Amino acid sequence: MRTACTCVVWSPLWLTLCLSVLLTMFPSPLTAQSIVDEWPSVKAPPAPELKPVTVDPKVTALLMLDFNKQTCNAERRPRCVNSIPRVEKLLKFARQKGLLIAHTLSAGAVPADIAKELAPVEGEPVVASGPDKFLGTDLEKILKEKGIKTVIAVGTAAHGAVLYTASGAALRGMQVIVAVDGISAEGLFAEQSALWILANAPRISANVTLTKIDLIR
Repeated sequence: MRTACTCVVWSPLWLTLCLSVLLTMFPSPLTAQSIVDEWPSVKAPPAPELKPVTVDPKVTALLMLDFNKQTCNAERRPRCVNSIPRVEKLLKFARQKGLLIAHTLSAGAVPADIAKELAPVEGEPVVASGPDKFLGTDLEKILKEKGIKTVIAVGTAAHGAVLYTASGAALRGMQVIVAVDGISAEGLFAEQSALWILANAPRISANVTLTKIDLIR
């Protein structure tokens, strides 16, 4: 195909004009819409299925993730504060049934910062780390020494400690149960996106079950 560009002296002006013509005829992939450009057109996928679960107390642990005041408070995450009564119910149930209870803290927090309704009792381990609670802690050792094969995850943030610790447990071969009414973030989108990843991510999703607190037996 001949264009005007083939018949001229290559002055800087003509070179610029020719490049403009070529870009119009053959758009660069770099000019394609990005995921951010397409953001408004994305439709949320269907909600994941919530399943009833039955656990064996001898090989199951309840992970109470970052219910400390620095991350679970009315100013930053009121949804976390609202989840406390439901999680308290699960915690009491787990203690009655003899599950291992492990508490985690966000970096810089201490056990006294945990919401009083969910505070650890004697014998319940507490570890502190960033979003992945296996990183730089004894959590994996604690679980292995107790023969834990299944963990129940609740806590905040859904897109932080819950997502990364649940994923870490799944990648270590454990079965992971996430109680969706026991997790929280600053808003719904963060919670939904974390659940979608846990339910669909390669290798991880095969070991993850989403449920509600009242569906755990």
